[in-house]
Amino acid sequence: MDFLKMSDEEEDKERDEMLQSGFAKTRKSLIARLDNWEDQRTWDEFYQTYWRLIYSVALKSGLRSEEAFDCVQETILSIAKQSKKQLYDPEQGSFKTWLMNMTRWRINDQFRKRKKDTAMTAGFADDERKTAVIDRVEDPKGDVLDRLWEVEWKKNIADAALARVKSQVSPKQYQIFDCYVVKQWDAKKVQDRLGVSMAQVYLAKHRVGSVLKKELAKLEKESE
Repeated sequence: MDFLKMSDEEEDKERDEMLQSGFAKTRKSLIARLDNWEDQRTWDEFYQTYWRLIYSVALKSGLRSEEAFDCVQETILSIAKQSKKQLYDPEQGSFKTWLMNMTRWRINDQFRKRKKDTAMTAGFADDERKTAVIDRVEDPKGDVLDRLWEVEWKKNIADAALARVKSQVSPKQYQIFDCYVVKQWDAKKVQDRLGVSMAQVYLAKHRVGSVLKKELAKLEKESE
């Protein structure tokens, strides 16, 4: 057995720590750039709910991690500024589609910035080679990003709902629910690993599941 190789749980923990570090840095920078963060609690909740969605879509569209975090910041900043002008019109479409388009524009901005930076730093001698490499990364357009957004949207809504649920139930009940329902361990494994009774396993599934259902409904309604 290779003891130097990280387990899946260790890799997940390291990745989560990296994302949380990027999240905190981006959020702090974003707040500093806003002229007036009116109703900070509402904006903070908005950021907590949608930052990972924007980041994930940007990353899977071909951006590097630091570019994806820039995309998150610029998207939220644009929304914050536009909200004062009330440019989002619910009669013109869903919030879900509107947010997707806002994200698409910022992703394309990052691709344009990358090409511009490459052109500025590359010498004339290897300019053609550098351009060819960059051009292989296409800006996400049309159905490609639409499909990606749909998949990531559903995942993000589920994750956001779980985050809200976590603050409403006991840590133990959430841990049981996470292992039994989210990670899909069998009930006996949950019982043995967590030192709980079978009744506690099923009770946590019912209680936490009920809260989760309500939070999912709220998030879906908010995105209409």
